[in-house]
Amino acid sequence: MNILFNDLPILEETKQAIQALGLVETTDIQHHTIFKMLEKKDLIGQAQTGTGKTFAFAIPMIEHIDPKNKNIQGLVICPTRELTLQVYKEFIKLIKFNKDIRITSIYGGESYQKQFKALANHPHIVVATPGRAIDHLNRKTIDLSHLDMLIMDEADEMLKMGFQEDLETLLKDTPQDRQTALFSATIPAFIKEVAKKYQKNPEIIKIKTESLTVDKIEQFYYMIKKSDRDQLLLRVLDYNNPSSAIIFANTKKDVDHIAAFLQKYNFEADALHGDLKQSQRDYVMNRFRSRQLTLLVATDVAARGLDISHVDVVFNYELPFEDEIYVHRIGRTGRAGESGKSISFVYPSMRGKLMMIERFIKLKMVELEIPSLVEIKQKQDEVLIETVKHYTDTKSQDYSEMINNLVAEGYDKDDIISSLVERLSKQTKEYEDISKPRTKQDSFEQKGSRNNSNRRDRNSGSRDQRDSSGRDQRDSSRGRSQRGSQDNTYYTAVMNVGKNDGLRAPHLIDYLKKNADMYPKNIGDIDIQDNQTEFQIHIKAVKRLDQLTDKIFKGRKLKFKITKK
Repeated sequence: MNILFNDLPILEETKQAIQALGLVETTDIQHHTIFKMLEKKDLIGQAQTGTGKTFAFAIPMIEHIDPKNKNIQGLVICPTRELTLQVYKEFIKLIKFNKDIRITSIYGGESYQKQFKALANHPHIVVATPGRAIDHLNRKTIDLSHLDMLIMDEADEMLKMGFQEDLETLLKDTPQDRQTALFSATIPAFIKEVAKKYQKNPEIIKIKTESLTVDKIEQFYYMIKKSDRDQLLLRVLDYNNPSSAIIFANTKKDVDHIAAFLQKYNFEADALHGDLKQSQRDYVMNRFRSRQLTLLVATDVAARGLDISHVDVVFNYELPFEDEIYVHRIGRTGRAGESGKSISFVYPSMRGKLMMIERFIKLKMVELEIPSLVEIKQKQDEVLIETVKHYTDTKSQDYSEMINNLVAEGYDKDDIISSLVERLSKQTKEYEDISKPRTKQDSFEQKGSRNNSNRRDRNSGSRDQRDSSGRDQRDSSRGRSQRGSQDNTYYTAVMNVGKNDGLRAPHLIDYLKKNADMYPKNIGDIDIQDNQTEFQIHIKAVKRLDQLTDKIFKGRKLKFKITKK
């Protein structure tokens, strides 16, 4: 059994706040962390989101604050604005009965004047995003020279987002005798380096999660042409009729496009991504939390820190680059013991990525057939019947007199019921045709049939008709065919950088584009392993890797091995 909050050697005001929240027993991460942090030990806590890790570091940080000291004594760094606000709110809960401790949050997208004013009020604890913390350091509007405790929350996410340099700056520019704790779902190489350089004999606390995915989440996918995703989304939304859903896309551009497309068809949908002002993001999130907004269309980074318990379905408009992100996405549904559903759109070139995710989660997703107009109408009728039953069972007033008056005026009871049911029913839509993409086997069979047909045509012609111009024409066709096959030729490249170096697919794509003028269309499937990465590269782009050999990337001299696919 884990220790009770009441038995912790902490301030009575903090215990009172915890009791007001209805909490009695610590979680695993809290049980193993709080005492060590109270003893001022450095540590690395490996735990997933949702394990109670915020209180694991917030309770000890509050305990060590000297309210009479006006300097910043505690700093918490978080990867996103959403998570920063979430952590800040958890701190506020803990100091509900301790008015002597002041806490503020600083993050990008919020007014500088507001932050200048908050910092001038001498907060004891600051919760911040890396970029804005560095910005205030450079402006000299924040002083960390008296910092006693530094927390880096979701450190692996900050590395994925490119904050490595900012984190190193904060570690270098704060007092060496400070207490440092890093919390992370994984422990990549950079975190190990931080432990060596900036921590004092850190203890590692690993909290195992029971499984990668929630058992109650049903996972489905549709095989679809990339160009047909919008039309499929219309059908699938009408077929599933979710009361609350998140649609994930990989880019801000796709998020804006999907939201605008759905709004055109009168869906309650809105976008959430990093280019929105903070006030816009808050507005969208408040509408989604209060169920005024049915569909939230979001990027992964923007969705960090969301804690919504009422999501029926998660849609992947496109599979994410990383297996862990897929797990994180679908974990947005099936919360609080409820069942959930995830639906992914997969186009042929992403078939390999689908298989990689299935291997990672140790489950096979179920492929669904594209719902037809008849099936959608049938499903909507079923929902309508249940809705009518619900209204009938829960009605609280008697409308018999009103109905009798209508009958007296000549209205038929069945007509009255039909008109009201029609008002509840959804208007039938006309959907554009969607055809399932052909598999490689389909293409092979069709190509074989076409070749046999061509062979018969050639054999039926007179040998005398095959003159030199005919040979030239066939030679030319053969040349075009060879060039065409070359256009689809990919090699496999193996490089000596992997997950342990903090590499993620977006980093690799961005690096190749910036340093070898290699566009993403030249890169196929990417398989990032612990100590190396395999990726498909177009035949025309292979030589561009030569200019990267021996260059330093993620702290390593790059080496490549090329093999034909």
